[in-house]
Amino acid sequence: MGERGRDMFELARELYPICRSITGDGVRETLRIVGARLPAPLAVTEVASGTPVLDWTVPDEWNIRDAWIADASGRRVVDFRRSSLHVVSYSVPVRARMTLGELRPHLHALPDRPDWVPYRTSYYERSWGFCLSQRQLDALPDGEYDVAVDSTLAPGHLTYGELVLPGATDAEVLVSTHVCHPSLANDNLSAIAVSVAVARALAARPRRHTFRFVYAPGTIGAITWLARNREAAARVRHGLTLVCLGDAAPFTYKRTIDGDAEIDRAAAVALRDAGAAHEVIDFFPYGYDERQYNSPGFRLPVGSLMRGRHGRFPEYHTSADDLSFIAPERLEESADAVLAVVDVLEGDSRYRNLAPEGEPQLGRRGLYRAMGGTDIPDLNLAMLWVLALSDGRHTLVDAAERSRMSFRALRAAADLLLAAGLIEEA
Repeated sequence: MGERGRDMFELARELYPICRSITGDGVRETLRIVGARLPAPLAVTEVASGTPVLDWTVPDEWNIRDAWIADASGRRVVDFRRSSLHVVSYSVPVRARMTLGELRPHLHALPDRPDWVPYRTSYYERSWGFCLSQRQLDALPDGEYDVAVDSTLAPGHLTYGELVLPGATDAEVLVSTHVCHPSLANDNLSAIAVSVAVARALAARPRRHTFRFVYAPGTIGAITWLARNREAAARVRHGLTLVCLGDAAPFTYKRTIDGDAEIDRAAAVALRDAGAAHEVIDFFPYGYDERQYNSPGFRLPVGSLMRGRHGRFPEYHTSADDLSFIAPERLEESADAVLAVVDVLEGDSRYRNLAPEGEPQLGRRGLYRAMGGTDIPDLNLAMLWVLALSDGRHTLVDAAERSRMSFRALRAAADLLLAAGLIEEA
């Protein structure tokens, strides 16, 4: 386990206890902690409740201080202080005494997973509820219970954060993660931690693209960002939503809605070259914020990189998605995968062959000798592929797909050919 993996896991550990939702102080505290680890200041935006954003309206802000269900002896049988999952997110304030029969419609459990607590929300319906394990529910005797939800739901703000790392061009790569889930480690603290590690790595290197990292509540946060950032959105050439990146499942890349964007091809080549088990799947209009970015009015080429897939692993949206479900090694692998995709995006280009009539003589230009100074096998073949496809139309990704050679080899070959004056950028 490397230091970077440990750092990512420690960030997830620090964020884990915070009660996050789509608005409120939990999001602000999360962004404060994230911002302290980023390589440049995180710009935090507050958008007032009631603000129209596309077809939606920014909701009232929700905050919670405490919540419990207590039996006749005063003992808390369900306690928000033990886990933020115990309260349905956006529960309205409650203070009442009621029988178990009256309380039951407000209790949520998982009969098929009797020791796990589910995660439930009620963002756009004024209601309240508690989540508990089926075993806890079954153990509740008949009788009266004191019920309290010490929360506020009132006009306030929705909060999101942005980090922009300028590049040599204003063409942008968007990296988006949601920050609205409470104590769930894989969904989505893992991706927040990976995003921070990627931002730190990119800040330390030259960049062709400008990179924009967005940390926003799911759905309403991305919609609010789009409504307020049309000019920035128009500069997005490639994008990724990062989700569920700390578990042991193979990687899954979900394509953009068109399915053949540069990010789709770059991700497929990078994952192939890494040799890791992975699957590439088509877009579907459910999941995370890639569906907002890909909507018809924007059509931003944003794919999604994940390990465990939305709703497809048993621990999804339950208390079993805790810190033991993610691992530093998996986080480090995920950061490497994102950076590998970035390397393809940054290194891809079109070239024009300056000796296009027949095959140029590589030996006369010392290119065979140059190959001896690298650790890349088949560099000669890579140079021939680059030369063959340097017609001003094809890219290095085209060459990687067609030749099945690694992008790294083709990039190294292009650099040698550029230095020898055999190709130029088209």
